[in-house]
Amino acid sequence: MLVLLPPSETKSDGGDGGPLDLADLSMPQLTETREMLVQALVDLSADPEESSRALGLGTKGADEIERNAKLWVSPTRPALERYTGVLYDALDAGAFTKAQRDKAYRRLSIGSALFGAVRAADPIPAYRLSGGSKLPGFGTVKSVWRNELTDALVAEAGGDLVVDLRSGVYQQLGPVLGAVTATVLTEQPDGTRKVVSHFNKHHKGLLARALVLTRAEPSDIGALARVATKAGLRVEVESPTELVVLT
Repeated sequence: MLVLLPPSETKSDGGDGGPLDLADLSMPQLTETREMLVQALVDLSADPEESSRALGLGTKGADEIERNAKLWVSPTRPALERYTGVLYDALDAGAFTKAQRDKAYRRLSIGSALFGAVRAADPIPAYRLSGGSKLPGFGTVKSVWRNELTDALVAEAGGDLVVDLRSGVYQQLGPVLGAVTATVLTEQPDGTRKVVSHFNKHHKGLLARALVLTRAEPSDIGALARVATKAGLRVEVESPTELVVLT
């Protein structure tokens, strides 16, 4: 089973790892594009005004631009520790035992506008680049990745079940045909259901945690639903490739 998580805009600082070495990352077929994008961000950071515009930063974006300027020299840490926010709080990787962390490293991958996707153990620096960004001279990030990311993810899955919890913009960078997706809906008092961003991220984090901790190896959506239910989530199978999580 391969579980694809979305990245987060917020990222932890620092790290105990050495500078970025693209050869240390999984899916080496993406190395050339990764190198191109990393260098493009480093070069872009030399023009703070253009960086702010391209990356959608406000007046307080100087720290993010500085992060990008130091991409080749700043320390790294496992991707599982780099990304922060609501989903990663719910995943609570900091509470994993060594065995659970090893399982997370085997099962989790994280989408990335800069790296395409990385395994949870891959050592990466802090950076700023969103899936909807458009870099000068490169067009949209989607146009950069669309020709190779899907193939890399399919190869990484190796025929196993793919559970794609990425947000829409990151799914578009590299769609995986046949992957199971999760739709998180909040049920209102009148019985209607709608998407609420906070609960969407939180419950996807809980689902990802359940998929790391389970001893099962789900091979279809039915087995996936059973794992989620056992973990205390309320779910419905909407279709062979869509699981609805209710809050």
